[in-house]
Amino acid sequence: MSTTSSSETILPFQPSSMSAAQLAAVSFLARYSGATHALYRAQLGRWFAWCGTNGLDPLVGIQRAHVELYIRDLGDAGLMDSSVNTMMHAVRGYFRFAHIDGTIPADPAVYARLPKVHRDESRTQGLDRLELIRFLQVAQTISVHHGALAYLLGVNALRASEAAAVRIEDYTDVLRGHRVLHLVGKGNKPATMPLTVPVLRVLEACRGERTTGPLILRPLSGRPIDRRDVYRMVQRIARSASIPRHISPHSLRHAAITNALDAGVPLRDAQILARHADPRTTEHYDRARGNLDRHGVHFLTAYVAGV
Repeated sequence: MSTTSSSETILPFQPSSMSAAQLAAVSFLARYSGATHALYRAQLGRWFAWCGTNGLDPLVGIQRAHVELYIRDLGDAGLMDSSVNTMMHAVRGYFRFAHIDGTIPADPAVYARLPKVHRDESRTQGLDRLELIRFLQVAQTISVHHGALAYLLGVNALRASEAAAVRIEDYTDVLRGHRVLHLVGKGNKPATMPLTVPVLRVLEACRGERTTGPLILRPLSGRPIDRRDVYRMVQRIARSASIPRHISPHSLRHAAITNALDAGVPLRDAQILARHADPRTTEHYDRARGNLDRHGVHFLTAYVAGV
């Protein structure tokens, strides 16, 4: 079994001094950027550290049993099953591409058993129709910036980072009679979505006389907002709207999708609104929102009520 020295870490690209494991890690991480790159780098760093502790090379000679033991150790360290699965994303990708590149003869992680995570309902606390209406109304009374943020999150279903990144130039185009917003979403995927009249009205109020630059600003300093500002602004709106539970930016995205489904929007159109790659993700929102009201037990009870 190969051993790993304490200096076996994921290094910047230095081919002359890198081991096969490090080179494979750099090759894998080169596919990603930004937050995803940082997350996967940390996940691989934990795998490398575990291998070093156990006298293993992180790549060469690894067998499925080693990966299984690592998964068990993650659980023993107190990670939830869903967190264990998340921690394994980079490790599984690392071995998959090392195998594709011919660095190792087989992928030892492909058949490694991961914990099963059963998610029948979303744990996100969303808003129903009346709460969403109140949230949008109250947001506009705080400031034009809070109003614009609320509509982008709660109507157009933007993520926090997407809403913070919106610039005035991003919604100047008109396509097929619709004023549209251009944005770059999760995974650097470009998207174009229409802006309805109420949304456009609050965006224009937020823009004022400005013609370029970030749209939503911090009301006091006038500086562009970031993700943390988005969270704080949402929290302030929720308190002012007297919503008696924790509300996050994702709660507004959740509310936009679930209320669209409640309004009768077809699943395919709701998927486009949410920009989900897999329709099963959108179905998860629908199931989490309506399964109690539409549960078959109601119909069965009515059917056998006369028995």
